[in-house]
Amino acid sequence: MGEPRRVVVTGVGAVTPLGMDVPSMWSGLLSGRSAIGRIQAFDSTGFPVQIAAEVPAREIEAHFRLPKLRKYADRKVLMAVRSAEEALAHAGFGPEGLDPEGHGTRRNMPDPERFGVSVGTESGRPLLEEVARTYYGYRDHLAAGGTALDRLRQVDPLDFVSTTPHLTSTLLAITVGAQGPNFTCSTACTSSAQALGEAALAIRRGQADVMLAGGTDALVEAFMVTGFALLGALSARNDEPERASRPFDRDRDGFVLGEGAGFMVLEALDHALERGAPILGELVGYGCSSNAYRITDSPPDGRGAFQSMRWAIQDAGLTPSHIGYVNAHGTSTQMNDASETAGIKLALGEHAARCPVSSTKSVMGHLVASCGVVESIICLMTIREGVIPPTMNYDNPDPLCDLDYVPNVARAAHVDYAMTNSFGFGGSNGSLIFGRYTGKGAA
Repeated sequence: MGEPRRVVVTGVGAVTPLGMDVPSMWSGLLSGRSAIGRIQAFDSTGFPVQIAAEVPAREIEAHFRLPKLRKYADRKVLMAVRSAEEALAHAGFGPEGLDPEGHGTRRNMPDPERFGVSVGTESGRPLLEEVARTYYGYRDHLAAGGTALDRLRQVDPLDFVSTTPHLTSTLLAITVGAQGPNFTCSTACTSSAQALGEAALAIRRGQADVMLAGGTDALVEAFMVTGFALLGALSARNDEPERASRPFDRDRDGFVLGEGAGFMVLEALDHALERGAPILGELVGYGCSSNAYRITDSPPDGRGAFQSMRWAIQDAGLTPSHIGYVNAHGTSTQMNDASETAGIKLALGEHAARCPVSSTKSVMGHLVASCGVVESIICLMTIREGVIPPTMNYDNPDPLCDLDYVPNVARAAHVDYAMTNSFGFGGSNGSLIFGRYTGKGAA
């Protein structure tokens, strides 16, 4: 067998609380503009947590241009389609040939059988109000002499379809005509990082030439906010939302729930060169692991995080000193930030003290299943633009978090390799390394 194929990035797209595309996100990050505010999705009066980082509903609806899919789509699907369209257009695979309803044949698309989709997300969840309405309606139905079977016959089958975790990857494959590998990764906050890594492996193995890979999540609703709040995971700084997410700061009190989506077009280098695609960078390393510790807590010694970073560095054929920037998982919880700091020290050794680390969750919250791909795009932008986004609200150093967190102001830096970390509830860990591409076809 020959050498594994190199995997490059030819397109990126993102929908985040900072804006509906990658340029809006990037400018917001560099300026330190917070997208965190009082919850708009529901009336949070009386809730212990009343803040989040949301994508305005009107923006999502305004940018969704495929009405024929609307009956299947919740917020996370709508955001996924929007960010995927941006990534495909960026890569030169456009919607040309489609009418406003999404009918027609796309032009300039890859060979369908060599084109796949990989998505990190979670199952659809009915809103709290819908759960209550269903429960009380069912109870009243039985009280009136009805049967469970009669009630089930009244259920819209699309309600079932819309909760399946692979719905997003299915709809994207239908939308873009991708008949190749189709993956859904559902490992909480690690989901989209693993979706990118598994997509890259499919290309390396020769099973696909192009993979549309990323993730999406939308958890800002009453049930999920309440659940995370009861776990003690969320910041309750309701009176100063823009200062609530403070990764690695001594006074951090939890993460801020966010939402969004991001996608990358990953492509085999030879395929990208053959079609003359602009190459934005290279995905050079992927590692994943499990803490095998607790459901909600990270091990204090950072061993799970260390394992995923170590595998990613080895997979890339690099040494720790090659890493010029780490985009941290950096949730702003006491245990996660300390554990990740310990893991970075183990993985990078002496180089850890010299390597800039920042958490962009400080301004756009925790995007949960989609954080891995969005933060991968940030790594790519850091390499290309020569600027490291800051960790905002870092005011009071924590003795357990003693690395260079690029506090409060963006920093100019030449970075050839950037690593991003994603760590999920349940103990899953994923690390990805992106590198500067300087060969033929470099954008």
